[in-house]
Formats: sequence, C-alpha cells, structure tokens
Amino acid sequence: MAEPFKNLLNQHVVADMAGHFSRHYEAFDRPAFVAAANKGLESLELKARTEHITQAMILYLPRDFTHAGQILLASLPALQDESPSSGSPESAGISGWAIMTLSHYVALQGQEHFDFSMMLLKEMTKRLSSEFAIRFFILQSAQNTLAIFAKWVSDPDQDVRRLVSEGSRPRLPWAMQLPMFIADPAPVIALLEQLKDDDEEYVRRSVANNLNDIAKDHPELVADIAEQWLKDASKNRQRLVRHACRTLIKNGHKRTLAALGFVPPIIASAKVSVLTKHVIFGEALQFSLALTSNTDTTQALMIDYIVHHQKANGKTTGKVFKWRNSNLTPSTILTIEKKHAIKAITTRVYYAGLHSVEVIVNGISVGRADFELIMP
Repeated sequence: MAEPFKNLLNQHVVADMAGHFSRHYEAFDRPAFVAAANKGLESLELKARTEHITQAMILYLPRDFTHAGQILLASLPALQDESPSSGSPESAGISGWAIMTLSHYVALQGQEHFDFSMMLLKEMTKRLSSEFAIRFFILQSAQNTLAIFAKWVSDPDQDVRRLVSEGSRPRLPWAMQLPMFIADPAPVIALLEQLKDDDEEYVRRSVANNLNDIAKDHPELVADIAEQWLKDASKNRQRLVRHACRTLIKNGHKRTLAALGFVPPIIASAKVSVLTKHVIFGEALQFSLALTSNTDTTQALMIDYIVHHQKANGKTTGKVFKWRNSNLTPSTILTIEKKHAIKAITTRVYYAGLHSVEVIVNGISVGRADFELIMP
C-alpha cells in the first residue's frame, strides 16, 4: 500500500529542517522548535501539517522577517547548476515537500516585504513550486504581483515561468481561489499568451490547466481563444488547446468542438443498444453504437457516453465518460462496443433501479438505452 501523502511531512523532516536552521542561526532553539513542530503532527493531514510546522517556524525564527528570510534562503539546497557548499548530505539543504513550509512562512510573514518575498519565492519555486504561497500576494496586491509575473514569463528557469501560470490559476485545486481572476481573467490571459509556445511541456501543461479553470466560468471566451490559437498552430500548441478545452469538450461545447474539427455529424441512422439489460452491481454494463454515414466525405468523430445513474429520490444524474475518436467514412456503418464497470467507488452511492446510457457524438446526442441495475 502506498505511503499516505501526509507523511511527506514527518518528524524526520522536522529534525532535518531544525538542523539546517541551526547552521544558519546560532540563537535558534532547536529542541524547542522540534518539540513544537512535532506536537500533534501525526494526527494532521498534509495541509494542516504545513500550517502547523510553519507556526513553529514563526515562533522560533527571528521576528525580523529580513533576517528570517536570509536563514530560509541559506537553508535551500544548491541547484544542479550550482556548487554545493560542501559534499556532505547534511549541507545539501532543505528539500522536497518541506520547502512548502518555507514558502508558506513567506506568505504569512512577508506581506510587508514584497520585493524580498518575491525573490524568496522565486528561489523556492526552483526547488518546489510556490504556487500556493504566491496567491497570498496576488490577493493582497494583484497589480504588483502581475508586474512581477510580466518579468517572470521570460525567465530562463522553467519553474519560474510555470509559477506565473500555475500561481495565477483562478481555481487551482487545494488552493485559495482568486475571485478577481474568476470575474475577469483578462490579466491572466495576457500572461498565458506569452507562455503558450513555451519550449517546455511542463510550462505548456500549466497554461492548459489555467485555461481549463477559466473555461469553467467563461466558456465562450476560451472557445474564442481556442479558435485563435489553433490558427497555423504547431503540434505542441494543438495539444495544449485540446487539454485546455477538456471540460468544454466533456460538456459538448459546440463552438469548441468545431474549433477542434468536430462538427455535428451527418448520419443516416444511429442506434445505441444495451447488451446487458440487467447489470448486477460489481459487473459491467455492455453496450454498442452503430452509425451510418450520410455524406460523401470522411467525418472526424469524438464519441463520449453518459451513464445516467438512479438517485435515492428516483431521479437520475448523468456522468460523462470519454470513449474514443474515430473516422466515419462515406456510405459505411461504424459499429463499436464498450464495457463499463459498475462497482464501488468513493465518490458515488449506487441505487437499484432503471438507469440508462446515452451516446454523444461531436456534442450531439445520437441515442439512449435503458438498463436495470441490480444490487445484491
């Protein structure tokens, strides 16, 4: 069984941090910090552990933020293109998820030292992303942070460029939302424009994720961007746009699908058939689709399906699943089958009764068929 994610911050990590702080701050009360940081740590989840350790840092690092920031900076490990201060493992510096506590310290304590804090977060993000910490500064001083981002989009370090995109995501998972960018994403889009053709896939992937966030609140705007960015687009940019539009694609947004080359299909007939009329919970629903073309040109098809689950009140709720992309050639019948497992998952409660499966082709429903779910 995989180690729980929360254990990335543990008592050994705390002890290692204390050792590094001691080397760069003679007055550091190492035993007291370790005791405070470890007290109750095991009962906490990852984000709570970050907060807990950070509060211990606030207690035992210097009250002067500039002094404390210099200690944090000195405690970072050398980058691959830098020479470490010595060859011993102890001198390597604080690394891994422990850096999240350092950047969180900057977020909480460095608001009145903007330029110095930006320098610290820039150095920290080269070792572990500062995407959560930077949001504190966006919320307090969006214009100043955007001005820094405008410089960082051309930084030689890919992690710094990625921080621009990932840190400005309006709905970054696990993080505070950025309501000003949810309401008006224009400042973010201006930054993404400069990063969309970045040399690194790591950065472009972040750009796509940011646009996907924006699409949840501004679907037509992202459809506009998709149309613009796909003009004479490289393969890398095409891939970015497809990933950026994944929510719109899943929702069958017709303009987005058309921009990607998936227009409403021209078909003579379509038949969705359930092959397992009665599905016992824990087994699989099997169904098929048969499509007959009604045009003399080959059609690109994006085929998805929706399982409409019965709820406790007798109504149904749909869940979209990706199926496949296919080409429908002229005057032919495309026949495909699918197995969909219906088994216990943590995000759904299943109820016995009538369910249905619906097939969506290029955003258009082409058929629906019922099946009965039997709970043992």
